[in-house]
Amino acid sequence: MSLDPRTPVLVGAGSVTVPRSESALEPIDLMATALEQAALDAGTTELLKRLDVVMVPRGMWRYPDPARVLSDRFGASARTLVAEVGVLQQTLITRACDAVARGDADVVAVVGGEARAQPKRDRSPAEDEGEQADEVLAPHGEILSRAEIDAGLVMPVNQYAVMENALRDAEGMSLDDHAREVAELCAAFSRVAAGNPAAWNRDGATADEIRVPSPSNRPLSFPYNKLHVSQWNVNQAGALVIASASAAEGLGIDRERFVFPLAAAESNAMVPLTARPELHRSPAVEFVGTTLAAMGNVALADVEHLDLYSCFPIAVRVQQRQFGIDRNRQQTVTGGMTFGGGPLNNYVLQSTAKMAEVLRADPGAVGLVTCVSGMLTKFAGALWSATPATGSFAWADVSGQVDDAMPPRPVGAARSEPSTDVGFTITYTPEGAADRRVSIVEYGDGARAIVTGDAEQPTPE
Repeated sequence: MSLDPRTPVLVGAGSVTVPRSESALEPIDLMATALEQAALDAGTTELLKRLDVVMVPRGMWRYPDPARVLSDRFGASARTLVAEVGVLQQTLITRACDAVARGDADVVAVVGGEARAQPKRDRSPAEDEGEQADEVLAPHGEILSRAEIDAGLVMPVNQYAVMENALRDAEGMSLDDHAREVAELCAAFSRVAAGNPAAWNRDGATADEIRVPSPSNRPLSFPYNKLHVSQWNVNQAGALVIASASAAEGLGIDRERFVFPLAAAESNAMVPLTARPELHRSPAVEFVGTTLAAMGNVALADVEHLDLYSCFPIAVRVQQRQFGIDRNRQQTVTGGMTFGGGPLNNYVLQSTAKMAEVLRADPGAVGLVTCVSGMLTKFAGALWSATPATGSFAWADVSGQVDDAMPPRPVGAARSEPSTDVGFTITYTPEGAADRRVSIVEYGDGARAIVTGDAEQPTPE
C-alpha cells in the first residue's frame, strides 16, 4: 500500500551494551555508538546528517545538552531537547512521531545511555561546558509526598514492595505461594535475557535462586531480593531514529526496515502512593490500556509481542491483571530490567529497539511496549508493527481521566485509634537483617498515615 508522505516510521534502532569496565567510559560515547548503530540498522549513515531534532532523557550524568554534542558530532544542525527524570521515556518517542506526522520535522532521534558499571570516573569537561538544550521538559508535581519523605518511605524498592504486599493481600495469597509466583515470573524474564545478545546479565537464574536470599542476592525490601529488581549500574545505551515516509524513501531506506508506530497513550497524573485509593491497582494502567486498545483496534491480551515495563515485579503483575494478559506467556523481548539491564531513564529506548527487531521478523504482528515513571505513578504504552495502520498515527493523554478516577486520600499523622494495614514492607540492613517495618494504615474515615516500627522477618505459612 502507498504511504502518506508524513507517516512516521521507525527506520533505525540501535542498542549498545559494554561489559563491566575497568577503564573509564563516557555515557555520551555510548549514546553516539547507539546512534551509529541505528543509522547502520537503517542502511545509511547519511540519516544522521539529516537530523532535525535530537531528544535525550536525562540520566545520572550532568551534560547540560548531550543532544547538541551528538548533533554536532554527526554533522547535523538539529534542535535539541532534554527531558528531566520524571518525564516518561515514551513521551519523547511519542513527541518524535507526532512531530514527524505534523510536518514539524523529517528526521528525529531519541537517544539515551548510562555508563555506571565502571570505577568512579572523573567528570568530563562536556559535563561542565555548554548551554542548556533548546527545550527542557520537566515533570509537573511531585512523586513523593512530605509524609513519605518524613517517614523515610522514599526509595523505589520500598514503595514498590508496599504495592507488592498490597496485591498479595488483595488476592488472598499465602506468603509462600506469592514468593514462588513472583520468583517464577522473574526466572522467565531471565530466560529471555539469556537469549538476548544485548542483555546485561545473560547467566540466567532459577526461581529458587531468585526467591531465596543469599550473599549475592541479599534482601532489599520484603518481599524483594536483589534479583527481583531493576539493575541500573550498567553500561548501556539505546537510540531510535524516526523519519517521515517521504524522507526515508528519499534516503533510499529499504521499506523492509520500516516499523510503524500505530498508537500511543500516556498518563502524567501524579498521586503519591500513600494517597492512592487502592495501592495494588493503577487507573493509569487501566486508562492507557483501554485507550491503546481502542486506537489500535486490538485487545492488548491478544498482542503477539510484549515488553511490559519491569522495574519491579509488581509493575508487571499490575499490567498482567489490568490488561488481561495470560501470566504464562512471554512478556518481555529484552529479558527485563533485572537481567536485560535497567539504565536509569533509558530502558524503553532499548526495549523499543529490540521490539523493532522482533517485528521485522514477524511483519504481520503487533508489539506492545510500556513505560513507567516514578512509583507506578506515570504510565505509557505504544503499539508498533512492521505493517502500517489503516489510519494515521494517533496518540492520547489520559491524565485527566486518571485524576478523576483517583481522588487522593488525606495522609496525616498516626492516631491512637483502630486502623487497617493497606500495605507494608520490611526494610533490611546491608547485612540482610530485618530492620524496620513500614506500614500504610487507613482509619475509619478513610484518612491514612505511615507507621514505622521494629520488624521481624515474616515467616511463610
